[in-house]
Amino acid sequence: MNNGVSQPVLRQAGLIVLLAGQLLPQIDFSIVNVALDAISHSLNATETELELMVAVYGVAFAVFLAIGARLGDNLGRLKLFQAGVALFGVASLLCGVANSVWFLLAARALQGGAAALLVPQILATIHVSLSGRNHSRALGFYGAIGGLAFIVGQVLGGFLVSANIAGMGWRSVFLINLPVCLGILLVSHRWVPETRSQHAASIDRPGTILLSLVILCVLVPLALGPSLHWSLLCITLLSAAIPLLGLLWKVELRQEQRGAAPLLPPSLLRLPSVRFGLLIAILFFSCWSGFMFVLALALQAGAHLTPVHSGNAFIALGASYFVSSLLSSRVVARVGRTATLILGCAIQMCGLLGLILTLRGVWPHPGMLNLVPATVLMGFGQAFIVSCFFRIGLSDVPAPQAGAGSAMLTTVQQASFGIGSALLGAVFAQTLHHTGQYLDAALAALLAEFCLMMILLASAVAFHKRWQPVTAFQAHPQSVVAE
Repeated sequence: MNNGVSQPVLRQAGLIVLLAGQLLPQIDFSIVNVALDAISHSLNATETELELMVAVYGVAFAVFLAIGARLGDNLGRLKLFQAGVALFGVASLLCGVANSVWFLLAARALQGGAAALLVPQILATIHVSLSGRNHSRALGFYGAIGGLAFIVGQVLGGFLVSANIAGMGWRSVFLINLPVCLGILLVSHRWVPETRSQHAASIDRPGTILLSLVILCVLVPLALGPSLHWSLLCITLLSAAIPLLGLLWKVELRQEQRGAAPLLPPSLLRLPSVRFGLLIAILFFSCWSGFMFVLALALQAGAHLTPVHSGNAFIALGASYFVSSLLSSRVVARVGRTATLILGCAIQMCGLLGLILTLRGVWPHPGMLNLVPATVLMGFGQAFIVSCFFRIGLSDVPAPQAGAGSAMLTTVQQASFGIGSALLGAVFAQTLHHTGQYLDAALAALLAEFCLMMILLASAVAFHKRWQPVTAFQAHPQSVVAE
């Protein structure tokens, strides 16, 4: 498992520091959703600009993720982790003092880039510094922390905005990161070991640039389409994504033939399990981020819930996700990966339908309690889906290429987080423009999400028909996730 020169053991205190670093970017994904309505009123931001505020973070995260992983391998993972935390703190400060929407958008993009520097170092350090039971236990914490971050982000964001500490209002959701970043920087050099790879890998600059252009050609039209009435510019940009994808494939193929390390290795893309893993990422994580954006905006701007009540409405979803994530490995071991994925999709879709019916029945007075049954189902199903994402995507990847496969899947995952808010946000904004009703806009976006989940469910059933029986190793592939 150890692929570095001299890898000290990661102690419990060091693991806590790394997991605290992991919480930073994950909390910032959910905490901003609760502050969207307050930001809209303070900076006169439109729905389109609010979409971009969520999207640019995820896109910058995705674009620089592979670069961050390569730099950590080459220069030292602790060094890049500390640089990422420091830059995240600076970006958070800039977000907190922003006096215009475009300044805030630029600072959010910088936050995403900083997250891309620090996050890859966490899993890689765990992988090369621990073994056996400690390694498995650390990965369990790493996976479950997403549910905890979800809860903390929603509740803390709602509290901070409503408390209006020192008159900071929504700015406090960004400024709260500063003492956390400072604390991590003060102790990380003492408790987290420095590790690096023996074999330096070059950065795939052409692949990174082309992938960025593809994402922007999808993101910008989706975000700006409703406000620009789907002008010729929007259609042209969307159409340009197709030839750019073809060019990206050719460039990556050439990189691989030259013996370089491509961002999206074509040899891995030929594996059916990898392609299906990418499909899971595109469909599910787009739905997840889009859902978070749309529901938070509808509850605050449409139902006029306070940030606290809006944040509390997601507690049940986050709690059920956390519990389900702890159970998911047992379910996978019992029924297999794709069966667990199908079960997760079915549970999540039942919760989604329940949420649609609930909103229709209780609007304009939705609250934490009447949303609990539906959101509990959604969170429980989502954890099953997430638990199968890497298991399926990496199941046929050779161990020497596990790092490249993990980076590729994570890159597409983060890009989907960015695109999802623009996609479902466009449906939301378009419907709101035509009807003027927040309930109609929210229901249209949720129905669009249901259609995307139907595609994922049908794809999973088709894939399951040719899936081989799960072995004990296949059911627990964590050992190759970050190799």
